[in-house]
Amino acid sequence: MTMSEREKALAGQPYSIFDAELRDLRATVRKALHAHNHAVPDEDAGLAPALREALGGVGRNVFVETPFHCAYGVNLFLDDDVYINAGCAILDCGRVEIGAKTMLGPAVQIYTAIHPIDPVERATGVETTAAVTLGANVWIGGAAVLLPGVTVGENAVVGAGSVVVRDVPANTVVVGNPARVVRRLDGQARPAAGD
Repeated sequence: MTMSEREKALAGQPYSIFDAELRDLRATVRKALHAHNHAVPDEDAGLAPALREALGGVGRNVFVETPFHCAYGVNLFLDDDVYINAGCAILDCGRVEIGAKTMLGPAVQIYTAIHPIDPVERATGVETTAAVTLGANVWIGGAAVLLPGVTVGENAVVGAGSVVVRDVPANTVVVGNPARVVRRLDGQARPAAGD
């Protein structure tokens, strides 16, 4: 059985960004984002109905500040009590899951797309994806960048401006570029230099 380009993307296989179904999904979410980003502020409605409908899954008490951007919407799953601050961009070409009570500071960027390094191949519009997962009760500081394929464990903190290139263990604080563990939050000893 032949896979659609959308199915290939979610499976981490090479897919074409020029596919008609994917183009239609991007157009749909752009309309939903416009409605959300231009809605009259309402403390009781943390997500415009059009955007709530466009996302893959939305829990209770989710609040997304404006402006906000995502690539497809359908690949983005927000659990209960998620808070996303102003200026965040989540490029959900692959699946992105954000756990309950997780908070993203302003201008956080989450990427799932992996573009070819070869310029000729890149010009064809073929890319792959790797899912990004944030556990429950995670705090991502402002302007942090999470690259494709990373998992951030529960209760972890990513310092502002950090670039996360590999998985973040639960109950840790990571900072820097690339982000490194600088503190444990579970009573364990601080990691040795180079960890």
